[in-house]
Amino acid sequence: MLPYGRQSISEDDIEAVVEVLRGDWLTTGPAVAAFEARLGEIAGGHRAVSATSGTAALHMAYAAAGIAAGDAVISTPMTFVATTATASMLGARIVFADVEEDTALIDPLAVDALADERTRVIAAVDYAGHPADYDPLNATAARVGALVLDDAAHSIGSTYKGRPVGDLADLTALSFFPTKNLTTGEGGALIAKDPQLAQRAHEFHFIGLVRDPERFQIVDEGPWHQEVHEFGVNYRLTDIASALGLSQLARLDAFKRRRAQITSRYDDALSDIDGVRTPVQRADVDPMRHLYPVRILDGRRREVFERMRANGIGVQVNYMPVYWHPVYADAGYRRGMCPNAEAFYREELSLPIHPELTDAQVDSVVDALVQALR
Repeated sequence: MLPYGRQSISEDDIEAVVEVLRGDWLTTGPAVAAFEARLGEIAGGHRAVSATSGTAALHMAYAAAGIAAGDAVISTPMTFVATTATASMLGARIVFADVEEDTALIDPLAVDALADERTRVIAAVDYAGHPADYDPLNATAARVGALVLDDAAHSIGSTYKGRPVGDLADLTALSFFPTKNLTTGEGGALIAKDPQLAQRAHEFHFIGLVRDPERFQIVDEGPWHQEVHEFGVNYRLTDIASALGLSQLARLDAFKRRRAQITSRYDDALSDIDGVRTPVQRADVDPMRHLYPVRILDGRRREVFERMRANGIGVQVNYMPVYWHPVYADAGYRRGMCPNAEAFYREELSLPIHPELTDAQVDSVVDALVQALR
């Protein structure tokens, strides 16, 4: 089966991990610090806090923002459930805003209509690697005193109006799962523009430990002392994973070029095929495509999915609207809330895209899609 996404591991990646295994540090050590520093540079010069997954990074973001029971978080239904689940776990009330009909990105006009003084976070998603429209989202957040969170699990390496992902929102959550734009095996990171938010996230992901003597409330202990002011969890990334991440970051530009080449090849081949809509790209965005999401028209998505899978093409569907999950349905959310997102879901099909995909394999995917549509 030709997978829709997979990691690209080089000999340099392997050697970087082996070097750590031969050293003194396996968990949080110098490789973690180096990886976080390099991520911060790529993300506009802001502090990065690494994590065990993209989901962990989202949890850290909401915890740093102080999300608690009753706070409102506006988000998109066209995402993986972790985007909102990590806020729901903290007691937030999720308000779903519909997406734009063409991009499947959260609609800034819908967000602005929903935002009020109870809104604490506006959580956008850079679906498929295409950044959301952050200028109006940030304006709405400023109007109601909220923070903007960029769930950038798909989009490290992308830019919006010349600015990199990581510099577009108050908080940015990254994922380094093997199918993503770079990998640490499992892993993620949070980028925070505000140093205080970054420190809160760091302490939350480090079991809540405070190590700054100037902040100690217990002042009569020795140099070993550390204390907890707010509960946290252990979301620390390892040096092993960070060594892989550092090596992968050195190839990020090459990964982006290859994904752009594959995108262009799909665009050219599918532009005149009946029954298919190809993804939209805004003129002010330079995306690093994590997914290549086509729309299969005329109610044929499942049929095409099954035919392509039967022919060895590992297509995928991304995603069922979040509020369709039973955990949200049981909480009172109902289908029909976001018609654009639901229409997109009924048609969406992700074609294979990853740096190891050859031109011949891209052409085979196209041929299989054309055959499945006959």
